Amino acid sequence: MSKSSENPTKTFGQNLYHLRNQAALTQEQLAERANISRRFLQEIEAGQKNPTIPLAARLRAALQCSWETLLRGL
Repeated sequence: MSKSSENPTKTFGQNLYHLRNQAALTQEQLAERANISRRFLQEIEAGQKNPTIPLAARLRAALQCSWETLLRGL
């Protein structure tokens, strides 16, 4: 098992953080597009919360990225 996959919640959050920055979006902007609070997005990026599959789908759509990119390392 690779080190990154030892904590999938943290890996997902790191992926989300990097993709959001590549898209030049603030947490507020991405949260609004995904219809969640900025605080919840912050907790997901910090690896403290897990998104549901429907929420992950909304985040993926808001970032206009593939599932492969969003889930890299999981």
